Amino acid sequence: MGEILTKEDLRQFGLLLLDSMRTIIQENNEKNQSSQSEWIKSKAVRKLLDISAGSVQNLRMTRKVRFKKVLGSYYYNKEDLLKLFKDESN
Repeated sequence: MGEILTKEDLRQFGLLLLDSMRTIIQENNEKNQSSQSEWIKSKAVRKLLDISAGSVQNLRMTRKVRFKKVLGSYYYNKEDLLKLFKDESN
């Protein structure tokens, strides 16, 4: 029981705690951004590549790009899309 806490001690502890929380949140956001950018929804594909819904469906049916269906929405692998259209432009 020999130590006494001062207001300054509590203020410094609060600042340390806030800094730690900011670091954790920032790291979590960076992880989420990298995983989210790997798969994109059909609507975003159409907008990004300026193609029709039928063209997106054709890419899926011919298996030119990897896709996943989650609760009725299709998600496409962004890396595959960029590679496909890079190859076609050369």
